[in-house]
Amino acid sequence: MSSVGNQAPTGTRPSSFSSIFELWNRKLHYYIGLYLLFFVWLYSLTGLLLNHSTWQFQQFWPSRRVSAEERLIQDPAPGSDLQQARELMRQFGIRGEIALPVARPTPARLEVRANRPGYNYVILADLSQSRARLETTHVNAWGVVRALHEFIGVRLTGSGTRRNWIVTSVWALSMDAVSLGLIVMVVGGYYLSWRLPRKRAWGVVALGLGVLCCGAFVFGFLWPWS
Repeated sequence: MSSVGNQAPTGTRPSSFSSIFELWNRKLHYYIGLYLLFFVWLYSLTGLLLNHSTWQFQQFWPSRRVSAEERLIQDPAPGSDLQQARELMRQFGIRGEIALPVARPTPARLEVRANRPGYNYVILADLSQSRARLETTHVNAWGVVRALHEFIGVRLTGSGTRRNWIVTSVWALSMDAVSLGLIVMVVGGYYLSWRLPRKRAWGVVALGLGVLCCGAFVFGFLWPWS
């Protein structure tokens, strides 16, 4: 009895690990690149603005708008400073990342600072009189774009080292995804260039120049005589 029926079709063979890896590397390079496209554009634009802060068209701070209002409030229910701050913000109809002071001067007074790209809020509440004053600082679109480059939602010192606004948390996760995606793309791109023998030499040259330039800045800034 012939065993032809048990043989693989002519001209085909099981895929090796390297071919499967190369296939998925190309797919990841393509789809991660599409995901990162607008994030990279955003960071490139905001980085350019930060590097040239003297350009006249992006002078957003002198044109900021500051407004203030004072009103009677309902005293927040007993709870943590963060819970009471959220209640005050709800009464004023504002949202953002909350930055509380290190300590309250008195239990009857609460200062709430909150921010979101384009807006900075300061609430000064006197719970003994059930009154609060809200000061809002609003900047234009250039200020928003610049804030997106630096907006992490937490302060490095003092209180408020944990994010407390869902939008900030999602933004931070997106930035983590961008960072990891760039690492995957760089490693995958180097592998793809290595698979092209005719471009391998120039790829090594480009990689070496990048390493030297980056290393010169990193170690140059850290060097005592710099």
